[in-house]
Amino acid sequence: MQYDVIAPTAAGTTADPDWIAEWAQHVEACGFSGVVAVEHAVVFEDHVDSYPYGNDGRMDLPYDTDIPDPLTLLTYLAGCTTTLGLATGVLVLPDHHPVALAKRVATLSRLSKGRLRLCVGMGWMREEIEACGADFDTRGRRGDEQLEVLAKLWADGPATHDGEFFEFTKALSYPKPHSPVPVHIGGHTRAAARRAGRYGAGIQPLGVLGDDLAALLQLMRDEATAAGRDPDALELTLGHLVGRVDTDRAGRLGELGAVRLVLVTTDTADLSQAKDELSACADRLGLR
Repeated sequence: MQYDVIAPTAAGTTADPDWIAEWAQHVEACGFSGVVAVEHAVVFEDHVDSYPYGNDGRMDLPYDTDIPDPLTLLTYLAGCTTTLGLATGVLVLPDHHPVALAKRVATLSRLSKGRLRLCVGMGWMREEIEACGADFDTRGRRGDEQLEVLAKLWADGPATHDGEFFEFTKALSYPKPHSPVPVHIGGHTRAAARRAGRYGAGIQPLGVLGDDLAALLQLMRDEATAAGRDPDALELTLGHLVGRVDTDRAGRLGELGAVRLVLVTTDTADLSQAKDELSACADRLGLR
């Protein structure tokens, strides 16, 4: 089992260079496998659609808190650490043009010597996606095509694409990634499971367990088989709390097929407290 830790965005400290650097270095020293950066390019306090992972339809962090660009933040943390994995969780794919995104991701992969993993989603905040220039209602089709574009631009040689949303001929995008960049699909819907099966390296569902989780995994596997891909190569990433996870809980999630847990920390700006929480978790899990 791998254990990644989500950078504590709600604490308002992820854009503080000294705070987040020391925090990430402690994550690495504790033996965790990676750090995860969240994304919202822009947020709106008045949004039409409900936040899908909260009881009251509102996001579980202050709407005016610092949310750094995840790839820029991970690039900074790559320079502050040596072996720590770097992941998005999740990057809102419709916010980005795939040609520019391919270059940014490949650059970070090269500079970090292959430590990068992407987890992407289609987003839920209509206002954010429309502010970034994409149509909310077609974001699923657009996202599928974006994944195709990324794969083509990361492959060797010139890339050509003629699709509904993007078109180019014999494009040369360099540098190429240090190594293949795993692209996991975040989401709790059947559409996310199908997308993971067709295009992804795995799925990271939020708040899904039991029969619902089993159904999503089977759908992902079926879609992979239909697309001529190996369903056994796809990974499952689940979430837990830093303060509550232990080897027994991790073991039970491993029995469901999880190979990685993404851990949520307490939202504290007290660096000593944040580091102590990580140390205690690492000791419970036997990471050091």
